[in-house]
Amino acid sequence: MAIQQLATPEHVHPGRAPEISVAGIGKRYGSSTVLQGVTLSIAPGEIHGIMGENGAGKSTLLKILGGAIVADSGTVALDGRTVRITAPRDSISNGISLISQELALIPGLSVLENVFLGRWSNTGSLLRSRKDAAHFARLLEETGFTLDPRAIVGTLPIGQAQQVEILKALARGAKVLCMDEPTAVLNEAEKAQLLQVIRKLASSGTTVILVSHYLEEVLGLVDRVTVLRDGRHIVTEDAAGHTPESLVGLMVGREVDFVIPEIPPVPAGAKTVFEAVGLTSTKVKDVSFTVRQGEILGLAGLVGSGRSEALLAAFGADRITAGHVEINGRRIRGNSIREAIKAGIGLVPESRKEQGLVMSRPASENIALPTLSDRSLGGLVRVGREKTAVAGITRSVDLRGARKGAPIANLSGGNQQKALFAKWLLNPPAVLMVDEPTRGVDIAAKALIHGLIVELAARGTAVIVVSSELEEVIGLSHRIHVMRQGRIVAEFDRNASRDEVMTSAFMK
Repeated sequence: MAIQQLATPEHVHPGRAPEISVAGIGKRYGSSTVLQGVTLSIAPGEIHGIMGENGAGKSTLLKILGGAIVADSGTVALDGRTVRITAPRDSISNGISLISQELALIPGLSVLENVFLGRWSNTGSLLRSRKDAAHFARLLEETGFTLDPRAIVGTLPIGQAQQVEILKALARGAKVLCMDEPTAVLNEAEKAQLLQVIRKLASSGTTVILVSHYLEEVLGLVDRVTVLRDGRHIVTEDAAGHTPESLVGLMVGREVDFVIPEIPPVPAGAKTVFEAVGLTSTKVKDVSFTVRQGEILGLAGLVGSGRSEALLAAFGADRITAGHVEINGRRIRGNSIREAIKAGIGLVPESRKEQGLVMSRPASENIALPTLSDRSLGGLVRVGREKTAVAGITRSVDLRGARKGAPIANLSGGNQQKALFAKWLLNPPAVLMVDEPTRGVDIAAKALIHGLIVELAARGTAVIVVSSELEEVIGLSHRIHVMRQGRIVAEFDRNASRDEVMTSAFMK
């Protein structure tokens, strides 16, 4: 049976985006209010930034426009005509497409098949294939992307996979793109290309609604900004009148320090706590490094350089074919997560959803998992002791929105990230490895997480930090190793410049 194309209604004019208006939009989850009476209008062809702390309701608003969530109250109008959006198909038929942080692609299909998924006939018609190929070529010309239509999506790097998602939206006739943290997982070159494409699409009449925590990036791109705080609309104003500092003041209602906290020097004579000796896996090759007590070591490099894989190998999450890890001079026997944790290693992984949290379980259970044995007797958990311990650590990381029994999936990304840190703070390990510590979090949560890392080091924990943000890895680290093609290729102290680190990452 042929798959029917999605029709584009007559009221969505070709080449022209509609004016979008939302009025009184509200959304609740149980006793938690996520959005409350949000009202704003977005002009045709505008690049509009939605700003706010984690949990402010930004992503929820985009998901309502994209049909992924149904609002409890309020209306959505296009060119003054109220539309009912209860599913993604409603949004698509009205010319609106949502591009979320988790891309909605089928890894086993080709680029071309993903782009036209649900919009073409499966009859195998040669004529249809030629039309699809011609349409694909026009989309590439429109965006400037250079994608092989035959490439399997599952083999593409994340930046190109995101390009496929954008092409899929445009192939559906989208004139409104709702983009949630589109640059969070991209390297510098991919970010620059995406921002250029967004400007090009807007200049041709597409409306772009953007949620991002990168304030300088947003201010350099958008026409106007809307600030949400605690689910309420605070202000909508021209971006030109704002600085990152002024936006943060509106977002959090208080002054936030933009500066990474000063890191204390490593104590003289500090002993070596962690040593990787010749770690080799499918992605890293003969990697050796040490970290002393109270030291923060940064691992820099391009996406795919082996930074994250070095941490996974040391943690026992990736099988090693050679090498070993020593904690306080004692070699870890075996290559497993269980043995790594027993030896005193903790890991805050790159993907909290896939690697760090049990999304269907409450925040309290996630936080308690690594130290469960400390509060167990004869296989039974001492619930009272656990409750007290978790409550204290939850307050210390300013974890908000967690409700008893509610899955951690209901929390904002920033609060999930705080929970990811909290699970290792109940009983701090000898070594904490942190991969992309502030990805997808707001400026206030970023400041808090930076403070937690520095405080752990000050208390004697050896810390290893991987970050795609060079300013972050340079600012947080006592020393920096640069990785390229699975190997450590350079070492710098904390006075290294961005240019020095980038040159080492790129040069062969």
